[in-house]
Amino acid sequence: MKITLLCTDRDHPVNAWLLRWQEHHCVEHDIILCRDRHELPGGDLLFLISCSQIIDAATRSQYWHTLVLHASNLPRGRGWSPHVWELLKGADTITVSLLEAEDGVDTGAIWAKRCFSVPNHALHDEIHELLFDTECALMDEALRLIAQGATPTPQATDIVPTYYPKRTPADSEIDPTQPLSHLFNTIRIMDPQRYPAFFRLHGHTYTIEIKKVKSE
Repeated sequence: MKITLLCTDRDHPVNAWLLRWQEHHCVEHDIILCRDRHELPGGDLLFLISCSQIIDAATRSQYWHTLVLHASNLPRGRGWSPHVWELLKGADTITVSLLEAEDGVDTGAIWAKRCFSVPNHALHDEIHELLFDTECALMDEALRLIAQGATPTPQATDIVPTYYPKRTPADSEIDPTQPLSHLFNTIRIMDPQRYPAFFRLHGHTYTIEIKKVKSE
């Protein structure tokens, strides 16, 4: 198949996984990684991974299928950064949905879902690894399902959809007067390079980077 991967953020940590996935499947498929919807060449299958652009129906029509990887148990958790919002609420399991792209955000039919557990000690890089491994597994599953002639299932209509807003830098601010045990869950989830946890104190702003130390 002729496959396009669209990830609009060159600095997103998922890129390392996408490059490995591309290399793993390059013998059986013609795979290209794009950064902008205007670069899309058309083909059989378009994957949208950490894509911040709206892909309209005319663009999607250039492909047999346009599939989205979304880290929530749809129809709950539509919108932005759902796994971050869920973990901030205390979730210990994240569901990733593979769905068909439609005009309505995250409303398309579901091809498959996979879950992974997040230990309460896992830091942002460990969470990324769990998430991106799951996304790549779903991409593999998409190839199998399409080859088998499978079709996706419409999202449940008896469940009220929920939506998450786009995160802003202000969402990473923590209160330095709170105990570390209370703040740890927020700090561990924040990516120190892209949206670090921070606090304001004594007229200055400080960012926080946390690392796990191996026991002797």
